[in-house]
Amino acid sequence: MLRQIEGSRAVADAVAMCRPEVICAYPITPQTHIVEALGAKVKAGQLRPCEFLNVESEFAAMSVAIGASAAGARAYTATASQGLLYMSEAVYNAAGLGLPIVMTVANRAIGAPINIWNDHSDAMSQRDAGWIQLYAETSQEALDLHIQAFRIAEDLSVPVMVCMDGFLLTHAYERADIPSPDQVDNFLPGYEPRQVLDPAAPVSIGAMVGPEAFTEVRYLAHARQSQALTLIPEVVAEFTKTFGRDSGGLVRGYRLEDADTVVVALGSVLGTIKDTVDELRGDGMRIGILGISTFRPFPSAAVREALGSDGRVKRLVVLERALATGVGGIVSADLRMALAGGGSGRAAEPVMSTVIAGLGGRAITRMSLRTMLAEAVAGALEPLSFLDLNKGLIEREFIRARRTRRSGPVAENMLRDQGLTARIG
Repeated sequence: MLRQIEGSRAVADAVAMCRPEVICAYPITPQTHIVEALGAKVKAGQLRPCEFLNVESEFAAMSVAIGASAAGARAYTATASQGLLYMSEAVYNAAGLGLPIVMTVANRAIGAPINIWNDHSDAMSQRDAGWIQLYAETSQEALDLHIQAFRIAEDLSVPVMVCMDGFLLTHAYERADIPSPDQVDNFLPGYEPRQVLDPAAPVSIGAMVGPEAFTEVRYLAHARQSQALTLIPEVVAEFTKTFGRDSGGLVRGYRLEDADTVVVALGSVLGTIKDTVDELRGDGMRIGILGISTFRPFPSAAVREALGSDGRVKRLVVLERALATGVGGIVSADLRMALAGGGSGRAAEPVMSTVIAGLGGRAITRMSLRTMLAEAVAGALEPLSFLDLNKGLIEREFIRARRTRRSGPVAENMLRDQGLTARIG
């Protein structure tokens, strides 16, 4: 059924149709509307049997999800930004225990300075925690990925993180095709845990493991992630057959057939990049897009296949909404490993440039993308650059720091330079 609906409400509807038995909620912007909507459904008796728990922190939310999943319940929670960091220890525990929890991350910047707007810093900080990470381009895809996530998590007994851009997707109203409960029931079988705490058959989950077996335990976690690279396309194929639309997957190409320059990105920015590429195509530039839907496990083989091995792709521009301070790109590093692992039969690797963009919710405009991509095609794009960087603002801060030892807090200085806050004292 087609509805004009807020992204968060669409996700809540999808999660409810997956029939979770325990939902743990500690609201934090911008995921609040998701758990609010689910709480209302539980209170109204529309989702049963389901226990909705308001907990005292994000760490408690993940801890409750771990306990519920270990006891054999289908468990769900949601978080963002500092909340994801606060539950980080438990995030690693959920993966280490092999519990198929599904969690929405409404992507938001990490402070300090405090910032409630979107970038990918939060989920990227947990990229090696052992969770599968799926990134949504649209509200429709966010809805669809949650239905797929429960299936993937429970088939592999691995937790899955569905990442959707805060505000840009969570709070935007778009048309979405809401499936029927019967469709979801046909696609997602009842939860049958691979491991469960049962007084009738006592076992230990999460026992101490020493050097004699720890490497093997970690290897098996890696192996299950690797299995996801085969399972996810199979789940997508079945999803397409059941729901009549293709959504999710490992990677998604756009106008790649003859592209010699390819933009790589994740999340909602792909829509703006597509519009820009269409415009540049009209100007005669052969530009395409590779959207990464599954970031963990990283789909190296799918990336290599999408880009081809004939040397046609000369340039890669990796647009990243997170920054590895002191290094640069995060996705770029994985791309380099993927391309380096392609074997000796590949032509020369394309020149790769990393562009950090949209940090803290800064708009990524078609005009800025056009300028940046024109530089890339001309071979003038630096290996690492920052889209729309205010160099004058930065230079003033460098000058201030050189003039006096007590140069003050950087963020507040820059705000004053822009006339956005009053000087104190």
